[in-house]
Amino acid sequence: MVRRVAVIGAGVGGLASVKCCLDEGLEPTCFERSEDIGGLWRYTDSMDSRRVSVYRSVITNTSKEMSCFSDFPCPENFPSFLPHGLLLEYFRMYARHFDLLRHIRFKTTALSVRRRPDFATSGQWEVVTETDGIQELHVFDAVMVCTGHYQEPYLPLASFPGINTCFKGQYLHSREYKDVEAFRGKRVLVVGMGNTGGDLSVELSRVAAKVFLSGRSSTWVFSRVSDHGFPFDMVNTTRFNHFLDWLLPSALTKRIRFCKFNSWFNHANYGLASTKSSNFKVIINEELPFCLLSGTIVLKPNVKEFTKSSAVFEDGTMEENIDVVLFATGYTFSFPFLEESVRSLFDDNCSLYKRIFPPQLEKPTLAIIGLVQLTGSVMVGAEMQARWVTGIFAGWNKLPPASRMMADVLKKKPPVKRNPSEKENLKISFISYTDEIASCAGVKPSVLRLLLTDPRLALAIFFGPCTPYQYRLVGRGKWSGARDAILTQWQRTLKPLRTRVVDDSSDGSDSWHWMCLLALPGALTAIFLLYKYPWLGWNPWAGPQL
Repeated sequence: MVRRVAVIGAGVGGLASVKCCLDEGLEPTCFERSEDIGGLWRYTDSMDSRRVSVYRSVITNTSKEMSCFSDFPCPENFPSFLPHGLLLEYFRMYARHFDLLRHIRFKTTALSVRRRPDFATSGQWEVVTETDGIQELHVFDAVMVCTGHYQEPYLPLASFPGINTCFKGQYLHSREYKDVEAFRGKRVLVVGMGNTGGDLSVELSRVAAKVFLSGRSSTWVFSRVSDHGFPFDMVNTTRFNHFLDWLLPSALTKRIRFCKFNSWFNHANYGLASTKSSNFKVIINEELPFCLLSGTIVLKPNVKEFTKSSAVFEDGTMEENIDVVLFATGYTFSFPFLEESVRSLFDDNCSLYKRIFPPQLEKPTLAIIGLVQLTGSVMVGAEMQARWVTGIFAGWNKLPPASRMMADVLKKKPPVKRNPSEKENLKISFISYTDEIASCAGVKPSVLRLLLTDPRLALAIFFGPCTPYQYRLVGRGKWSGARDAILTQWQRTLKPLRTRVVDDSSDGSDSWHWMCLLALPGALTAIFLLYKYPWLGWNPWAGPQL
């Protein structure tokens, strides 16, 4: 029986794992090599070679309601999108509220995690840690690795001939970027058109002499501010939209999505994306279109090679007098503390069962938390993973046989191995994945049952944002405040904006209720058809599946 659990890392995944262990009556010990919680969200000016942190100006891409812990809403006075300092404060509040800090050993590095000789029967692990130069050996019944996927900078210098032989300027990875001061007055080339590349290009354009942004694939840009000023993820990440994505042909849904993106500005005119492209990514950036329109950022294709002071691009053009090349090319993950025989069981997260468990282990006592790319908040996904994993450790949930787990892994494994800079294409649907893990844990809500017992809540769940509180309505870990948190989520979203009151006779919440009432007949028809004819194959209203 699992009792003692080692949790490696005190970022968002580590905090959630410690809390879930305590909920299940387990005894967690969390090892954090730095002096504080927060992981990469704890900004520091120092350049610790072993630690990745956000840059000074970073703000979350997912709203507070869509990325908070499922039984601990963000304070209503917090803005919808949080600067890193406020997000770290929220983590501190969570840790204090659930008394997590006493289970964390700071300035303690996990040096090795190895299976014990009797692992096939005991499932136990030997963990060697180091604190202030003193090593210590521990024995744990299970291990939860919560170091995330932002670990090692991915710097593909071999793909850019001349960068480290001919080029006389400076080059660095975005991991080394903290603020704009070192780039003032310089001509900067940013390589990589993901969220980080877009953010840094915009920020540098305010002080640099010129910024060039280079990318290899089509990139669609959208804003965190959606229709009527609401957070984009709260408006779009709904079970109703998820149902439509399943119902409509993929070609049609893609076309609808492209038309939505182009309704803001024509991406082809800006050289960003074409509706004919099959290889594309989506980034969040409100300011990039204006910077392109004003010329403070110039978009370029992929770099072919570097000369002494210039960059030559694949279309034959050249930009001269480049002072700095900033690679925003992503990260790779590694677990150097895991024994090689265990690391070799999974070359990427796609080799893990449900992106969590190495299926070949004799005992399911090793879980990798937070190593998943979602279209929504990875914080919510990591907490859901931790809830299911600790339920397995405590004996409430069971894993299928290894053969079934391997078959599931092979079925879902992408056919082509991609480099880390293209991992946007491997993102999993937020609702699909979270629902899948929630079903395994027995905490997925049944919209059909709620429609019969609590219609108002059912409508809010189906048509409103898929906030994490939905996964606290039923099952183990049920939270009495979940219903109220769902019904008041829009009030918490608008609360920080009410700093200057204006007279407006229209009421957005009333409009939303009318929209739900008008959509009710269609929803009832769909529910009846899928309930009556389950062979249709998709049941978003299903409850826990044990």
